[in-house]
Amino acid sequence: MKTTKHIILALLVLLSCSCKKFLEQKPTNFLPPDADLSDPKVARALANGSYQYLQGFLQGQPSSYGGNVYNLMEFMTGKANSDLGQTGFASFQNLSYNATSFYVDTWWQRLYLGVGACNLALEKLPQAAVSDADKTNMLAEAHTLRALYYFHLVRLYGAVPKVTEVPKDLNLNLPRTEAKAIYDEIIIPDLLTAAKSTLPWSDKTGKVSMGLVQSLLADVYLTYAGAAINGGNQYYALSAAASKSVIDNGGYTLFPEYTDMINPANKNLGEFIFQVQYAAAVPSLNPLTPLTIPNYAGISQYSDEYGSVYPTPQFIASFPAGDKRIQERQFFYTKYKKKAPSTDTITFKGRYIYKWFDVLAVTSTAKSDLNYTLYRLADVYLMYAEASNRAGGGPNASAISYVNAIRARAKLAPLSTMSQAAFEQEVWLQRYFELCFENKMWFDMIRTRKVHNDVTGNWDNFVGHRTVFGATFAAKQLLFPVPKQESDVNPKLLPNNPGF
Repeated sequence: MKTTKHIILALLVLLSCSCKKFLEQKPTNFLPPDADLSDPKVARALANGSYQYLQGFLQGQPSSYGGNVYNLMEFMTGKANSDLGQTGFASFQNLSYNATSFYVDTWWQRLYLGVGACNLALEKLPQAAVSDADKTNMLAEAHTLRALYYFHLVRLYGAVPKVTEVPKDLNLNLPRTEAKAIYDEIIIPDLLTAAKSTLPWSDKTGKVSMGLVQSLLADVYLTYAGAAINGGNQYYALSAAASKSVIDNGGYTLFPEYTDMINPANKNLGEFIFQVQYAAAVPSLNPLTPLTIPNYAGISQYSDEYGSVYPTPQFIASFPAGDKRIQERQFFYTKYKKKAPSTDTITFKGRYIYKWFDVLAVTSTAKSDLNYTLYRLADVYLMYAEASNRAGGGPNASAISYVNAIRARAKLAPLSTMSQAAFEQEVWLQRYFELCFENKMWFDMIRTRKVHNDVTGNWDNFVGHRTVFGATFAAKQLLFPVPKQESDVNPKLLPNNPGF
C-alpha cells in the first residue's frame, strides 16, 4: 500500500517538537528511532508527533487553486456552492466523482500518516523514563488521536487496512478490515484506554484532554448506534453518558456571542473542547479565512480570495425566522468594506461564510491566527440530546434544556414538550444550523440516513434525496471510493466500494 510505505519513510524519524508551543513550531531537527528515551523531552516529542497530521484536516489539494480537503464534506451535502471550478466542485455537485477525484486520495494519505505517527508513539513511549502518570497520559494522547484518525477513515471509506504497528519493512500489501472491526478493535478500545488516564478535563494549550476523549467517545458511540453499524440502543445510552460527563465535568461554557468563536484570544477556551492548532507567526496558517472570502472581492490583504465554499440560498432560507445565526456578521455576511485606501463597501451576490473570518488577517496581516475546531460544547449538547432521546424513549429535561440553550443564543423561542420523533428532528435541524460548514453535516447525513430538504422542509431518505443542483443521492454515496493510486499498488484493497 503506497501510503503505508510512505508512513515508514516518514516515521522512521520523528520531528522533534519539544518547544513551548508544541503544535505551532516549525520542526528544526529529527528524532531518530534510537533516541535516548531517558530524556523526558524525547518522550514529549514522541507524544507530540501524534498531533503532527491534524492539520491534514485542512490540507491543501495539490494542483487545485482554492482546493482543500475541508471542501469535500461541504460539497457533498448539496448545501454548498463554490466560485471555483478548479476545486473539482462540479464533480461533487453532480455526483460524478470517482476514485481519482480531488480530495479522496489526500484524505486517505493524511489520515494514515496520522495513524502511523500515533503507532510510533505507542510503540516507543512505554520505554520512556518518565513518571508512570506522565507516561499513561502521553499514551492516552496517542490512543485518542489514533482513534480520531481511524474514526474519519471508517466514515469516509468503510473497510480500511488495519495498521496498529510501525512497519518494519516495505513488504506491505494489507487487505481491508471491515469498519465494525476497526471500531471494535481500535477506535473504542483506544478511547476506553485513554479514559482511564488522569488527563485534565480541559487543556488551554491545545493538547488532548479528557473533554476530547469523552466527546469523541460520545460521537463514536452515536455513530456506532446509527445506520452504518446499527449497534443498538445500548450505544445511544453509552453516547449519552459520555457527552453528559463532558457537560458536567469539563467546565466548558457556550460563548455569549457567535463572534467570540472568531476571536483569536479565545483559542482553546470557553466553548472549544478540541481544536487543530494554528498560529499567524508560522507558515502553516489556517487557510479557511481566504478560502471563504468571496472570489476577487477585494476586501482583504490576501493576494487570493477564493470563494471556495459558500451556502446555497435554499439552505439559508431553511433557517427559522428571526434566527440570529443568519443575521449579518454572525455565521454569514453579505457585504464588507473594500480594502484601504478605498472607503467603498461591496455587496456580494449572496451570503458567504463568516465563521472563519479573522478580522486582523483580513484587514492587515493576511495571516490567520484562528484554530480549526473539531469539537465544541454546542456539538456535545446536541449529541447528548439525540442520544438520550433515543436511549430513553423521549427527551428528558436535561436534553430539552441543552437544545434550548442553543436556541436561546440564536434568539429562538424555547421548546416545550415534544414527542421522541419530533424532538429528534429538532436536534438534527439544530445540528445543521449550529454546526454548518464545520464538516459535521455530511457525517450526520450518512449516520442518520436522512437529509433535510431545504425546499419542502421534509426529512428525505438519504438514498433518493434530490439536491438543489438536480443530483440524486444513491447508495454509492454512503462511502467514498478507495483512491485508485492506493489500489494500483495494493490490489488487496479491491474490490472498491459499491458503485466505484
